[in-house]
Order: sequence, then structure tokens, then C-alpha cells
Amino acid sequence: MNEQSRRSFVKHSVAAGLGAALPATTELAPKELFVHHVLFYLKNPGSEADKAKLLEGLNKLAKCPTIKLVNIGTPAATNRDVIERTYTYSWLCFFDSPADEESYQKHPIHDDFRNNYSSLWDKVVIYDSIGPKR
Repeated sequence: MNEQSRRSFVKHSVAAGLGAALPATTELAPKELFVHHVLFYLKNPGSEADKAKLLEGLNKLAKCPTIKLVNIGTPAATNRDVIERTYTYSWLCFFDSPADEESYQKHPIHDDFRNNYSSLWDKVVIYDSIGPKR
């Protein structure tokens, strides 16, 4: 939500008696966003059972408390030379800070995920990035 939209929302919320819907300023909002993107390549990419098992694990992993937003996806039906479509699942999650992502890495849910599901994949490719929250 951009600043103009936020102000409009706050103005209308206050008028409707919902003054506590958003803070008066965005100063408490994180200034940076940490993005953790993992592509999982299964050992047996044609196995529906392995796909279902990994999806089960990813849904458990999504319960890590420091994750702000998570998306579990599969390759889209787009077809351009620059698009990578050979992975089985894309795991994309957002954190308010590098410290929150580090907590996720050390969380028992994450440890259980690696211990219980890593036998399913042949490789993972991880992209971590940090940038201003927009």
C-alpha cells in the first residue's frame, strides 16, 4: 500500500470509527524486506507420491513464525527461452529482516523439514535477496 492509499484508508477508517486499523505513521514498518526463494528439483520428478510428500513438508514449513508471507508454486505454463521450468516446487517467503530469516533457518520446524524431506530432492537452488520494502 503506497503512502497516499494508506492515508486515504486511515482517513476513511477513522471516519467509520476504525481509527486503530493502521498506525498513524509507517515508521514502525520494516524498512527492508528479506526474500528467500528456493527451487526444489526432485530425484523422481515424475513421482506424484514424492511431489505430494514434499508439498506436505512445505506446508508444515510455512508455519515458521517469522515468515511474513509464503508462496508455494509450480512452474507456470509460460514458454520463453529465459524461463526456468524444470523445478518441481518454488518456495518463496518474505521476512521483515535478515535476523528473522536467520531465526527461520534455526527453527525446529525448518530442521524437521530438512531432516524429513531432503531425501526427496536431487538439488535445491536458493536465491536470497534484501531490498527496500515498497
